[in-house]
Amino acid sequence: MRLGVLDVGSNTVHLLVVDAHRGGHPTPMTSEKAELRLAEHLGRDGALDRSGADSLVAAVHRARDASIALGCDDLLAFATSALRDATNSAAVLTRVRAETGVALQVLPGDDEARYTFLAVRRWYGWSAGRLLVLDIGGGSLELATGRDEHPAAAASLPLGAGRLTRDHFTSDPPSRAEVAALREKLDADLAPVARDLRRDGEPDLVVGTSKTFRSLARLTGAQPSSAGLRVRRTLTDVGLRQLMSFISRMSSADLAELEGVSASRAHQVVAGALVAEAAMRALKVSELDICPWALREGVILRRLDTLDGSSRSDRSAQDAPSALGRLTSDGARCSG
Repeated sequence: MRLGVLDVGSNTVHLLVVDAHRGGHPTPMTSEKAELRLAEHLGRDGALDRSGADSLVAAVHRARDASIALGCDDLLAFATSALRDATNSAAVLTRVRAETGVALQVLPGDDEARYTFLAVRRWYGWSAGRLLVLDIGGGSLELATGRDEHPAAAASLPLGAGRLTRDHFTSDPPSRAEVAALREKLDADLAPVARDLRRDGEPDLVVGTSKTFRSLARLTGAQPSSAGLRVRRTLTDVGLRQLMSFISRMSSADLAELEGVSASRAHQVVAGALVAEAAMRALKVSELDICPWALREGVILRRLDTLDGSSRSDRSAQDAPSALGRLTSDGARCSG
């Protein structure tokens, strides 16, 4: 079957279309992105402003039309941090559904971590042993650990690269005082979560997903995306510290000139690096692998698992995040 996944994030609205069947490897057919930066449209009252809502409706409408044109059997549409935080989220979601026919499901942060963990588990397989997965988004940081397909522990913190840039940096590049203050805050926020995650035991493999981790790995010498999905890419604490020593002094315009950094996210690179550095420090991680699969693939895989109305196992049925049922039942059908 052909599935469309529409991911409304803090920075982008991303449509991924795959051909897939239960038990098979999802094959990407096309991918379309719109840079909306919805989180930057949240006002002081926490509401998504009219401009942001208008842009969202237009982007979702384009994605819906594209999914129909591409022959999707189903469209799984979800939103993460920006709409999760918006005080007028319910009104915006109602408007999106009324004007586009697409029912966006807002994923709770813990469910976001669980779907991402599932994708990483399927990518590496059971031989990877106990996994520890980190995902830095625009608005939040997700962490999860465990031996199975569903993590033993999962957490979501409001420590996304975009959010921290907006809330803690007033200059470009940020001042040394701002960098030091944010580093101190991150250490304090991550300490209790790291203790909880480490109670599950030492991980056999630590994995980072997301654009932020991919960019940081590329900046420290990892192979470019053109080398293919299956080339091993890693990020080390030593490489990250060396990277921070010079990017913290660069303007976003200069950062955008570096290979692996997109112009639209260049201003978030320093904050993203600080989050990665702090998370690795708190969790006592010296190296992590970069996984090409993340949240969108996790949503696809869980949808495929439930095609016959049941999950892969009794444990899957018990532990599957509740948001999935609403997502797959309310997602707009792609029919002509």
